[in-house]
Amino acid sequence: MLRIRHWFAITALFMAGVAPALAQSPVAKTAKATFAGGCFWCMEPPYDKLPGVISTTSGYIGGTVKNPTYEQVSTGRTGHTEAVQIEYDPSKVSYAKLLEVFWINIDPTVKDAQFCDHGSQYRSGVFYHDDVQRKLAEASKAALDKSKPFKQPIVTEITKAGDFYRAEDYHQDYYQKNPVRYKLYRNGCGRDARLKELWGKAPD
Repeated sequence: MLRIRHWFAITALFMAGVAPALAQSPVAKTAKATFAGGCFWCMEPPYDKLPGVISTTSGYIGGTVKNPTYEQVSTGRTGHTEAVQIEYDPSKVSYAKLLEVFWINIDPTVKDAQFCDHGSQYRSGVFYHDDVQRKLAEASKAALDKSKPFKQPIVTEITKAGDFYRAEDYHQDYYQKNPVRYKLYRNGCGRDARLKELWGKAPD
């Protein structure tokens, strides 16, 4: 817990350095953020419970095929990765906070994989929607690299967001629709065990 708090403190210092340059940016009523952290089923819950988040949508981003299906993306040949797109109220939750939640819910040390899922379709990434998000994401990653509680290098990519394609209905809110299957998958995948190993505790 202390390790995470220490990283949050370092992150706050980096954000303070970035904030003055962004202070003149108008605050929109709603905004979008897109993160890839392996299986999108597991990336919706931490954001759904965050005050200020309006909605989360599972989908595919970063590929070359238009309107891909899950079957296509799962082959790893479309270039897409599973991701969650968040609609949020910037007056209630900051993008910096969304970044904090992102990092502690992923393993940023592995390339083209997350936990038990392997392939480029499970790579982790921050997909920024504007220059403000890019600067904040880069500052957040730099802060983590400076104070990370693990030895491995950070390989999570920071990339400009392209087309985001909503996943099939049965993937949306999967953890709510199929709680037993979701828990079996999450536990069997070793997600929480690895997050605890990395960060000193599993996410709440």
